[in-house]
Amino acid sequence: MDEANGNKAAVADIPSSAAETAKPEPPPESQSLLRTRRWIVLSFWAIVVCFGLPHWLWTTSTYRASLPLEQMNNWAEGKACQLYFPFNIKLGVRGGSYGDVYRWTPGEVDQLVEQVRPLLNGGNDLDPFLFLVDTHEPDCGYAHADEALTVSLEVNDGRNAHECMSSLEPWSSTLSLRYGLARPKGRDGLAQWVADEVRVVFQPQIESLTYLLSGTPFALEHTALTTAATQAKLDARNTRAFNPAAWEIEEALHEYLEPLIDALKAISNITVDTQVQLHASFSPSIAGPVYDKSSKEWKLRKEDLSGFINAAEWPLSPSIGSGPTINFVLYAPTPAQSPLVIAETGGSSWLVPQWGGVAILNSQTHTTKLSKLDLEPIMLTFADQLTSLVGLPAEPAQSLALRLKALSRERATSLILSSSSTLGALSRLTLKLTSIAIPDTVAASVQTSLNHLTLACSDVKAGRYESALAHARTADEASEKAFFEPSMVGQVYFPDEHKVAVYVPLLGPMAVPLVMIGLKELAKFRDARRKVKTG
Repeated sequence: MDEANGNKAAVADIPSSAAETAKPEPPPESQSLLRTRRWIVLSFWAIVVCFGLPHWLWTTSTYRASLPLEQMNNWAEGKACQLYFPFNIKLGVRGGSYGDVYRWTPGEVDQLVEQVRPLLNGGNDLDPFLFLVDTHEPDCGYAHADEALTVSLEVNDGRNAHECMSSLEPWSSTLSLRYGLARPKGRDGLAQWVADEVRVVFQPQIESLTYLLSGTPFALEHTALTTAATQAKLDARNTRAFNPAAWEIEEALHEYLEPLIDALKAISNITVDTQVQLHASFSPSIAGPVYDKSSKEWKLRKEDLSGFINAAEWPLSPSIGSGPTINFVLYAPTPAQSPLVIAETGGSSWLVPQWGGVAILNSQTHTTKLSKLDLEPIMLTFADQLTSLVGLPAEPAQSLALRLKALSRERATSLILSSSSTLGALSRLTLKLTSIAIPDTVAASVQTSLNHLTLACSDVKAGRYESALAHARTADEASEKAFFEPSMVGQVYFPDEHKVAVYVPLLGPMAVPLVMIGLKELAKFRDARRKVKTG
């Protein structure tokens, strides 16, 4: 009986399992409905691909103006301009009162010029320092070269008539050579003497330019600094280069500093401002002056000198103008702490490299009024410190005019190097950061810099150093403006990872359904094609 019941149960289970496996299928879609659905999916993708994606790329892409990268790299690598420096020398000869032996005919003057020129240049065609000697305006492409030096050759008819003497004029670029009975033998000896004296004048300038270009792509071939002492001296110079109601400060500035500032105007635009801090006390961070009974002086230790530029009690403005500031601090101590000197040296003034200078005024009268005459030694000290801080060469010490011309050559060369380096850095930046924007203003500034660099290079080679300085300054300003463009600097700190983090939450929910339904329809289309082929 149980067996029969078991068979019945088994038989009864069979229809139930068959019902479960044979699920009802959805009715087949009509061709019109299938086409409609596919057209809808295709329409969405067409909108995304044809309108959405181009619009997104257009609104999110960074504009990159075309830059002359090859020219920029050529300047940075020193290939666009091989610098050499001509010095235009004017040679004038004047006779004397010792008879025909000292009289010069035009032919003899020309002969002397022809003898001096190869002696100055040494017969070396590879020397980048070229001396152009003439008695009138030079030719051969150097017709407008700046006059580097005027040599005045004349008879020494003074009390030392038997001696050969040379001197530089302090306010003009003139070298006076006086010869007498003891002049170098013959015209050849006189030419050698002239060449030697001119070489002595320009040797510091040649060393400075060689030092300036050494270690750069513009380094001069076949030239090198002669001694380690010269290298150390130029290193020290390069490291350095970078007011009261009852005082007649304006008069003193006008009398003692303005002539020097006017002379420097062709090289740097300098403006003067003054400020006063009354009853200033020393900073608590320094020990302060100590009275020395033996010398009856108040003395400051060397480590306390920093208090004159860092004292919090002296709220002097650290920057007055729009450009770099050269600070000159005049400190007038109280009568109770006067005279005030530096303990180690006994001096009353010192130079702070790349910052300015400090001078202590130890007045004997201790009045509240200081005249222009009282301020004269301080102003002369500041004038000497200013020449060091602007990088004015120390030689030749006798002629300020020649030192200023030397500085203009060095400054023009330095600005050419600086702008070339900046253009090279900008070129490398644009190649490395492909997503950074390059506006048209950057391209315009780069082109301006390249144009003025070319003109500056041509002017240097032609000996037009004042014009070269003007073009080099414009080129450096344009290259700095291009490199520090605000829109470019901002995008340097906005990497692609940030963009992904912004767009994925917005586009992800929209893109996933479109991708999935697109893949599903492609699969159905593929299956339908297979059925057609197999059927």
